[in-house]
Amino acid sequence: MKQTIFIMKAALFSFLVLPTLFGSQASASEEAEYAVLKKAGDYELRQYKPNIVAETWVEGDFEKVGNEGFRRLFAYIDGQNRKKQSIPMTAPVSLEAEREKIPMTAPVNLEKTGGKYRITFLMPSRYTLETLPEPLDSRVELKEVPGRLMAAIRYSGTWKKSLYDEKQAALLEWLLENSLRPVGEPIFARYNSPFALWFLRRNEVLIPVDKNPS
Repeated sequence: MKQTIFIMKAALFSFLVLPTLFGSQASASEEAEYAVLKKAGDYELRQYKPNIVAETWVEGDFEKVGNEGFRRLFAYIDGQNRKKQSIPMTAPVSLEAEREKIPMTAPVNLEKTGGKYRITFLMPSRYTLETLPEPLDSRVELKEVPGRLMAAIRYSGTWKKSLYDEKQAALLEWLLENSLRPVGEPIFARYNSPFALWFLRRNEVLIPVDKNPS
């Protein structure tokens, strides 16, 4: 029963955040806030503002850890926290009327560090570490992320590692051409749920870069 409920809720999220075929807003949820400093086709240099994320670490295959991390974090925003608050993926979805409804932000990020992957959900900007409910799952933590300069490449398609590697290589080449120095691990950003059709997905590779390149 719990598995069926999860699938129904995640499928509803997929339906609500799918981009349209006519180029309108790609997501109904609040997104990470940033300023575009430079743009060239699918490439951008962005200055991100500080934010708060719910994070979990997963060890395993690239193409499987994302779904596992998504399930853990989805469970947290779906009420598995100390206050039993429901945090819908989009607004104004209402799953349980007696619970506080908090729209979630986008994207879902996946970042490899050592032998594990860090998966994060961006929390709504109107919340602080003090006002967000504490996760019940010890594998889920709330963290503050400082503002940072990021290079990005945007694309659609599947979440296969081969496509991710291709876009990462292209972004690194763009950094070299623009004299930008990477200062952190690449981040794979997903703006849709695992149930979204692959050709309608918004994906990005993000790489932190030096604010003061030599």
